[in-house]
Amino acid sequence: MAVKILTARQAADLVPDGANFATSGFIGASFPEEIAAAIEERFLETGAPKNLTLLFCAAQGDRKDKGLNHFAREGLTRRAIGGHWGLAPKLGKMASENKILAYDFPQGVTTHMFRDSAAHKPVTITHVGLGTFVDPRLLGGKLNAMTREAEDLVRLEEIDGKEYLLYKTPTVDFCIVAGTYADEDGNISMERCGVKAEALAAAQACKNHGGTVVVQVERVVMAGTLDPQKVEIPGILVDAVVVASDPKFHMQTFGTQYNPGISGEHKMGLGEFVPAPLGNKKIIARRAAMELKDNSIVNLGIGIPEFISSVAMEEGITYKFTLTVESGITGGNPQSGLDFGVSLNPGCIMPQPSMFDFYQGGGLDQAFLGFAESDKDGNVNVSKFGTRLPGCGGFIDISQNAKQVFFCGTFTAQGLKTEVKDGKLRIINEGAIDKFRENVEHITFSAKQAVKTNQPVLYITERAVFRLTKQGLVLCEVAPGIDVEKDILAHMPIKPIIADDLVMMDARIFRDEKMGLNED
Repeated sequence: MAVKILTARQAADLVPDGANFATSGFIGASFPEEIAAAIEERFLETGAPKNLTLLFCAAQGDRKDKGLNHFAREGLTRRAIGGHWGLAPKLGKMASENKILAYDFPQGVTTHMFRDSAAHKPVTITHVGLGTFVDPRLLGGKLNAMTREAEDLVRLEEIDGKEYLLYKTPTVDFCIVAGTYADEDGNISMERCGVKAEALAAAQACKNHGGTVVVQVERVVMAGTLDPQKVEIPGILVDAVVVASDPKFHMQTFGTQYNPGISGEHKMGLGEFVPAPLGNKKIIARRAAMELKDNSIVNLGIGIPEFISSVAMEEGITYKFTLTVESGITGGNPQSGLDFGVSLNPGCIMPQPSMFDFYQGGGLDQAFLGFAESDKDGNVNVSKFGTRLPGCGGFIDISQNAKQVFFCGTFTAQGLKTEVKDGKLRIINEGAIDKFRENVEHITFSAKQAVKTNQPVLYITERAVFRLTKQGLVLCEVAPGIDVEKDILAHMPIKPIIADDLVMMDARIFRDEKMGLNED
């Protein structure tokens, strides 16, 4: 049966008031930007649709106007339930200003909520989130005052003597996703996409609840001409197709129009490699890279952990481990910025819910993640800072389940300047913000939960390394040239335990030449 072919505005006109509205995509990858823009345009012209509940996993956006930022209009959105919010700051601002109901759940859990909704399962059962701000004993994932008075969407239960969180699965009334080609029967392929995201799970959830599924594509081809191995969404799930009117509305990511190396269609050269200059980020990345194990499966978080890949390339050890990305990527060279979530020359691109199955089940050997602030117990916050709302994203899924976790970040923030000279680190200007605090605003990583499961955890900064123990944080390494009392303890409201065997960080970290990790 021939699928309907609509303009973006015609598709936008189909969205009903009060719908549970699902989107798919990772930052800008595989996101139907033209349809989202048309919905905003319709709302500004007519006041409809109104009172939507947004359902999303990774915050689709460019930190400015694209993606979910189109839905940041009073009256258009009533409620938002998502994983990562950081790339949609306009939506986050509405949550911070108490203008919408707002929930933040682990990104992997949100992908599984779509899948469970498709199967008409009332809840998603998982251990992920225990002890963090999504635990109902803390905040239940509620992001503002008005939401704390609203419906609870997660509850705690004990099954066979173990604690689990039960997340209420949503019905889906309308869903927009993106692909590469549609055939005349509505079958959707994704061969030029950098990620598959949760497109299939969201479409299934919507269709099984009697909703409408609309897919944005590059073009429509004849029925029967798509390779069935490349069809990711079958036509039985698709109600309508929108052919992008301009390539700018159908980019591979919000940072790249199209690169066949990102979609795995061709192997691309990495270009001339330029080692990062020796500064705080490289110092931290070098110390972290010393923890990489042979044959390990690794996840690198956004920010400073991205530099670990650069250090590994400089040291010639990239062949010793396999990098993965929570979006569903195995192998290749993970990208950064608005290309974060895709990899150059990936080995495998799987649906995002499947990657989180692997992560949540303990498949990751090592995770290197950023940290914005930590406290006396070793808890970490990356999800909320006053009115700034990055959200937890996949941080909880990853940090709670990796066999080893390494938090990587500068010791202080906002204005920190250092100098490396003669193999020693010197603080020229201290950061205005101490990142080790008495208590964190959000518990995105629960130290108590990590201790309970005997998970090894290190906190790596440019001047010190801490280890998590049952007794709390233990200072175990100090950079050469650093005064423990003046440069470390003076910036920690609660003093850590100082290890009896306190040592200097490896001197090779603070020299310009390669460290020789390949020889190690």
